[in-house]
Amino acid sequence: MSLGEGGGSEVGYETLQGRNWPTVTQYSVFLENRVGQLLEVVRAFHGSKVKIVGLSISDSADCCILRLILSHPEQGREILERADLAYAENELLAAELPSGPQSLVDLCTALLRAEINIHYAYPLIVHPHGRAAVALHVDNVEQASSTLHSQGFEVLSEADLSANY
Repeated sequence: MSLGEGGGSEVGYETLQGRNWPTVTQYSVFLENRVGQLLEVVRAFHGSKVKIVGLSISDSADCCILRLILSHPEQGREILERADLAYAENELLAAELPSGPQSLVDLCTALLRAEINIHYAYPLIVHPHGRAAVALHVDNVEQASSTLHSQGFEVLSEADLSANY
């Protein structure tokens, strides 16, 4: 495994699952759409080493989906299970945006040129290397990771998100 500066992993390593691109785990938590539900989930992590590093909420009349990226996903899974919350897991791509006014445009342009669809995206709460970062649910994580890396974007791993906690 190759580690870059700051403990982040580079694209050129292979994981135990045989993958050679970094991803982050997203938990989609299914909640009733009623007052206080978000606070209950956030409180479940209070006092643990698990911090919420990415958050998105999609709601409808009856329910909502709370998407979370956690600093320590394995321990986060245990907390969600102990809280008896219904959830699903997905692997997302997280990328840092370089400084400059066109960084998001450049990211979207690179993925469009590679014919990679972005299904949804949201910003991360933490900035691992002092730069803004975004989590992306794309239709081809491996190709998106390779494309962004070749365009000079820093693709983040879960180790990058837990380094400060």
